[in-house]
Amino acid sequence: MRLVLGIESSCDETAAALVTPDRVIVAQRIASQDDAHRPYGGVVPEIAARAHAERLTPLIAATLADAGKTLADVDAIAATAGPGLIGGVMVGLVTAKALAMAGGKPLLAINHLEGHALSPRLADPTLAFPYLLLLASGGHCQLLLVEGVGQYRRLATTIDDALGEAFDKTAKILALGFPGGPAVERLAREGNPRAVPLPRPLLGSAEPHFSFAGLKSAVLRAKEAAIHADADLAASFQQAAIDCVIDRTRRALAAAGEVTALVVAGGVAANQSVRAALESLAAQHALRFVAPPQVLCTDNAAMIAWAGIERMEQSGWTLSDPLDFAARPRWPLDPNAQPARGAGVKA
Repeated sequence: MRLVLGIESSCDETAAALVTPDRVIVAQRIASQDDAHRPYGGVVPEIAARAHAERLTPLIAATLADAGKTLADVDAIAATAGPGLIGGVMVGLVTAKALAMAGGKPLLAINHLEGHALSPRLADPTLAFPYLLLLASGGHCQLLLVEGVGQYRRLATTIDDALGEAFDKTAKILALGFPGGPAVERLAREGNPRAVPLPRPLLGSAEPHFSFAGLKSAVLRAKEAAIHADADLAASFQQAAIDCVIDRTRRALAAAGEVTALVVAGGVAANQSVRAALESLAAQHALRFVAPPQVLCTDNAAMIAWAGIERMEQSGWTLSDPLDFAARPRWPLDPNAQPARGAGVKA
């Protein structure tokens, strides 16, 4: 049985995993940096890069030890090569290059977004192409038609903030600590989702793009007005965000054509209210709803190894990226997608 080592270091999770083509995660370790970033209320790139440099090599060694394997047992090494915080991406990619060179192994430079896009197929062997994917995380919010490995058509993107970023900024406004998304979700359970009148940016617009900057600003103004309880603010924000997501996804479904499933991936996919709303939307369209388990939603190395496996199987296990492959802070899955009207550099 072939075995791929995955390495992930694009943001604030240092991770390594060993995965087989029959979807077995033989071993996986994830080192969180939450404590290091908590005093700042968000990820500090320099701190993240230093933590990756300190932790990655022993983490890989421990992952191999957990599986009772050595580098000689690995058939390929897959590492995130972008997009992400460039310091962290470079740490992971350079480590992967060194291991590939030392062990004479193929190097697979993986797009982090492709890792998320294909992660539902790691968890669900019945998920077939094409499917509509909502990829929602702290740095990205896109609707993609996933037609095959390496075949992605972007139908929508955010023109300003990502959904996960809006959750994190709302948590900061409400002084909920870091990481913010799970904190907002917990507090929202105690509040009234209709208590605070918040905007639904782009709701009903013909293009299925997203916008969350205005919603985030409205939360700040409501907090400064000191009229509503924080739980009501959290619940109202979450509901407004969900309303936008469902409206935008419904538009994308109309444009996507025939698909096998509605799929969600990325860190925001761990939010149970978001999942429930998307599952209901899928049922309205007589579609399967697929979401990976929570451990595969947040940044992890198993999804990177799996993306490497998908690419290797497509090539007949002959693929190897060059050792001079450059780390990329930005790396769109659909390089031919037209910029969204009004979008900034993030789109």
